Amino acid sequence: MTNHHADNHAAVLADKIGSMRFAMFTFRDQYDHLVSQPMTNQQIDEHGGLWFYVRTTTSLWDSIARNPEVNLSFANNDDSTYVSVSGTAERVVDRSQIHALWNGMVQAWFPAGPEDEHVVLVRVVPHAAEYWDANDSQMVRMFAMAKAAVTGTTPDLDAEHGTIRM
Repeated sequence: MTNHHADNHAAVLADKIGSMRFAMFTFRDQYDHLVSQPMTNQQIDEHGGLWFYVRTTTSLWDSIARNPEVNLSFANNDDSTYVSVSGTAERVVDRSQIHALWNGMVQAWFPAGPEDEHVVLVRVVPHAAEYWDANDSQMVRMFAMAKAAVTGTTPDLDAEHGTIRM
């Protein structure tokens, strides 16, 4: 795959995630158990990399050093859009990048600021993403589900499901 195709897939991924800022970030802990925690996506770069702030003192930081394979789950219940991203997490200690992504909301979680030695970044390089995107309005979806519950059938919804290979 050429970089042009990969960048196009990155644009499709960015479009699907849209304004969904919060993800459940799933990784393997020290016992090799799957655990998840909410994280705020700071940026999707031109290659599809997703950026998150983290502290070097967290189990997430330590765990991705041992096993960098992770999953990110995004959900927007209002328009029934869901995205699951599998990828490899990279630990990034780059003060210029930390400053470049810094904003007021990050300051709330990291009050010592971008110079805090424990404030670092994680970049997730996606392998693939699955998405589910409803094309019907919320009212139409609710009616279809109510009708299906009463009739014992599966809801007839106009929804799109796809996979983006990075």
